[in-house]
Amino acid sequence: MITLNQNLNHLALSPIRVYAAMARETPDCVSLTIGEPDFDTPENVKAAAVAALMENQTHYAPNQGIPELCRAIAEAEQVNPSRVLVTIGATQALFTALMGVLNPGDEVIVPAPGFGLYTSVAGIAGAKAIPLDMTKQNFQIEKEALEALITPKTKAIVLNSPNNPTGVILNRQSLRAVEEAVLGKDIFVICDNVYQGLCSAPCPDFAKDSPLQDQIIRCQSFSKPWAMTGWRIGYVVAPQYVMDRLLLLSAMTITAVPTFLQTAAVEALKTEPREMVDTYARRREYVCNRLREMHLDFPEPEGAFYVFVDIRKFGIGSDEFCTRMIREAKVAAVPGSCFGSEGFIRLSYCCSDENLAKGLDRLAAFIQRLQP
Repeated sequence: MITLNQNLNHLALSPIRVYAAMARETPDCVSLTIGEPDFDTPENVKAAAVAALMENQTHYAPNQGIPELCRAIAEAEQVNPSRVLVTIGATQALFTALMGVLNPGDEVIVPAPGFGLYTSVAGIAGAKAIPLDMTKQNFQIEKEALEALITPKTKAIVLNSPNNPTGVILNRQSLRAVEEAVLGKDIFVICDNVYQGLCSAPCPDFAKDSPLQDQIIRCQSFSKPWAMTGWRIGYVVAPQYVMDRLLLLSAMTITAVPTFLQTAAVEALKTEPREMVDTYARRREYVCNRLREMHLDFPEPEGAFYVFVDIRKFGIGSDEFCTRMIREAKVAAVPGSCFGSEGFIRLSYCCSDENLAKGLDRLAAFIQRLQP
């Protein structure tokens, strides 16, 4: 058998998808797994895509992105358009950012709990992901804990605020800790900002507020705020010297994002998704109140659409907990092990109010049976 790229040996399908599939295969199971908005894309955004198609915007776009979208993103991010790169969702944005800066043997510090893609891409690059355990610091960043992980091999730190899976917003003290830790060092800060449009509290923006602009790479997506997950469109904002390399990497990976999708993204940036944001905020309050009634602990979510519930008191691992919950209670969540933090489960409230109530009723009955 011919040898393949050894850096791919550690890859596996997302465990989140595994539990979502288990839920689909279980009759009458309420799935609180995947973080996908249950709204449809706004009508004006869809209409812009249709109009673009009818205007024959079906030819190659510039590698960087169409000028109209690059300018619109630049205005939103308060940067020069030359620092913007349009991507196939935040996934390609993160892939391009990490692959563009990591060399074999480098280290990248990632939040734990955190999105598993960071670790996977680091491995593909031949680098090593170093988890920063945030469960001990109320899911914030302590300067001493971060600095203890920094070595001469550290090339980047990933920030995700609001965080997936906790919904926690990093406070200014946490962001100052990052600034002080990387000041004077050749370390990038890669900001995964995909949930910043879905907050119920002020969300400090490290990418815009920090003086370390030559070290910051921002990754963003249209998927979450405008319910555009299937459109696969996002972007990277990077210092100019970094963008020159990232643009080439992206061009050799995808050539460019489909032109008519970019025209729709311009329309999205003109659209205030207030109804969705308000709905998530209402659901967040409902879910948190129900969990408190169940005497379950969790960090207070202020953004995204997740709650990260502490199940350690039940004495079973998160994988077993979630598997049994699907089989015995017909409600599905994602184990904390999928995010590098055992002893928790992630609940997503991207579903109808009816299904959310039904799922939480089933969760309450399930944990009642687990009580000693």
